[in-house]
Amino acid sequence: MSVTIANRQRVRKINLRLLKKIAAALLEDLEIAKAELEIDLVEGPEMTRLNEIFLKHKGSTDVITFDYRFGVPPSGGKFSKKSARTNRLKPELQTLHGEIFICVDEAVLQAQKFGVSWQSEVVRYIIHGILHLLGHDDLCAGARRKMKREENRLLRKLSQRFALSKL
Repeated sequence: MSVTIANRQRVRKINLRLLKKIAAALLEDLEIAKAELEIDLVEGPEMTRLNEIFLKHKGSTDVITFDYRFGVPPSGGKFSKKSARTNRLKPELQTLHGEIFICVDEAVLQAQKFGVSWQSEVVRYIIHGILHLLGHDDLCAGARRKMKREENRLLRKLSQRFALSKL
């Protein structure tokens, strides 16, 4: 299992060693034996560029996940969601290969809005990205509710195991 974290932001100081342990524990809890995962911590301007180039959405966002199981999409392109859904395997049989971009600026803003810590928001975004890599979708209301319940469950479990405030 390979988890790499690249910190390209200066919004908050982050304990990268602890964040890597949390990500590895999450993969273990989800029974994912094989993973090549990169987590990129970025600031608003970089996330805005990624969001506009790859997803064709204006402005920044909290988390963007790229699934590389089928190769790396060309600049400005993306792979079909259908292929990801039809090739979904049991987590323990699946090799995750992807990259999760997390906007720390957005984590700070959302944490203030919801009255939680920015550290727990960062962990939530990792959970969200990994769930996407497992084939979860949040495009329709029902799927979004199901994904949010799973995020909450996993975040509670990780917060019992790790002091997220030390992140």
